[in-house]
Amino acid sequence: MVEFLSYLVGFVVSLLIGAFGIYVGARVIADRDDYEYAVLTAIVGALVWWVVAGLFGLIPFVGSFIGAVLGLLAWVWVINARYPGGWGTAIGIGLVAWLSVWVVLVLLEGIGFVEAGALGVPFL
Repeated sequence: MVEFLSYLVGFVVSLLIGAFGIYVGARVIADRDDYEYAVLTAIVGALVWWVVAGLFGLIPFVGSFIGAVLGLLAWVWVINARYPGGWGTAIGIGLVAWLSVWVVLVLLEGIGFVEAGALGVPFL
């Protein structure tokens, strides 16, 4: 039971940190101020990234690279579908999200609160 609660807390903290990154990106780039919308975007983006990266990751020899690239494109596609402004805006939101989550994780890891990683933002 303790392991399940630990996993659940880790999942929720990771999701909230990932959603925070998307929220900051959307606030800075698209002038959208809705954290709940960012949480849903993080959940959908993480699921789509996981499916695409996992499926294409099965290709022999180059699968992990192709899966990672296509997963990242799928994640940006989710942001593009959920926020106004087109692909340039979606890429900008993704970059700001990645950078802001990285900063938060470095700070939290520095005080021993979490290990680096966030649900909803690839490669973190």
